[in-house]
Amino acid sequence: MNKKKSVTISDIAKRVGMTTITVSRALSKPDLVKPATLARILEVARELDYVPNAFARGLKRSESLIIGVITASVDNPFYSEMIKAISREAKQHGYTIMLVDTDELEELESKAVDTLLGYRVAGIILSPVSDEPSYQPDYLERLGNGKTPVVLLDRTLHDSPFSRVVLDNYHSGIQAAHYLLRQTPELKRLLVLTGPAHSRITVERLKGLREVLADHPHIEVEVQAGDYTLMPSYLHTLDYLAEHTAPDAIMGFNQLITLGALRALRMHNIAHDSLTICGIDRLPFADIFGVPIACVAHDASLAGSSAVRLLLDRLQDPYKPRDKVVIAGVLENG
Repeated sequence: MNKKKSVTISDIAKRVGMTTITVSRALSKPDLVKPATLARILEVARELDYVPNAFARGLKRSESLIIGVITASVDNPFYSEMIKAISREAKQHGYTIMLVDTDELEELESKAVDTLLGYRVAGIILSPVSDEPSYQPDYLERLGNGKTPVVLLDRTLHDSPFSRVVLDNYHSGIQAAHYLLRQTPELKRLLVLTGPAHSRITVERLKGLREVLADHPHIEVEVQAGDYTLMPSYLHTLDYLAEHTAPDAIMGFNQLITLGALRALRMHNIAHDSLTICGIDRLPFADIFGVPIACVAHDASLAGSSAVRLLLDRLQDPYKPRDKVVIAGVLENG
C-alpha cells in the first residue's frame, strides 16, 4: 500500500489557481484576505484534507509552540500523573508537548536533548536519569549556554543554572518516621528500601528519617539501596526475609519500591497488615483492592503544572533569575 502524500500549500494553490503567497496568507492571516477568496481556499483545503505543518511554520517564524519533556520514569505512576498535568497545563497556554522516554539510559537522554533542540522547541522540562552530584551529562553545557529555557522536574542536575520543581524530600522522611513510631510503639527492626545510595532524593529522605530515629537508638535500621523501580526492592526484601523473620516495619522510598516489598511479603505468605508499612507517594488504586498503605503523598499534578508555569515565565523573561518550587508531602492513610 502506497503511503499517502502530504498535501502542501502548493497543491491548494494549483487547485484554486492562486499563488502560494495568497494561500499561505489565507491560512495564517485570514483577516487579510477577501472573504470570497478565503472561502474558496478553505473549501479546497478541506477537500484535500490539508494539515498545517506546525513545525515548519514555527521554524519560519522563529517560534515554537512545542514543549519538550524528557523523563526516565514514564512507567512510574507518579511521573505519569506529572506528565498528564504538564500536557494539560501546556494546552491551556496553546502549547503541545513532545515526550521522550530515555528508559534510564544516559546516551538516550543526550540524544533526546539534541533531538528537541533540533526541533527548536520552545523549552524543555527535564527529569534526568540521575540526580547524583557526580552526574554531569555532556549536554549540560549546551543547555546552559543556549537560548532554550529548561526546567528540572523532581530530579535535578547538581550545580546547574536551571529553574526547578522539587519535592520536599527531607520533611517527607521526617513525616514517615513519625508515622512509623506512632503506629509501632515497640518498633525494633525497620527495613528501609531506597533508591540509588548517592541520589540526592535518597539522601534527603534518609536524612529526615534518621534525624527522627536518632532519639530511638534501640531501633535496628536495615537500609537497602536499589533504584526507583520495583524489582530491586522485591529482591532485597526476599533476601531479608530469607535471613530474618519479618521486620516490625518497612519503608519504601517510592510507589514502585513499596510495591516490590509487598510482592515479596506475599511470596512469603506474610500479610501486609501484620506489620507497619509506609511509602513515599500513594499506591495507585490500592484502596480498591483493600490495601490502604500509609504514604507521604506529593501532589504530582501540582508539580507538573508548576514546571510548565516556570517554563512560561522564562519564555516571557529570559533573564529572570533561577526559580524554585517545592512540593510538600502530606501523610495519607495514616
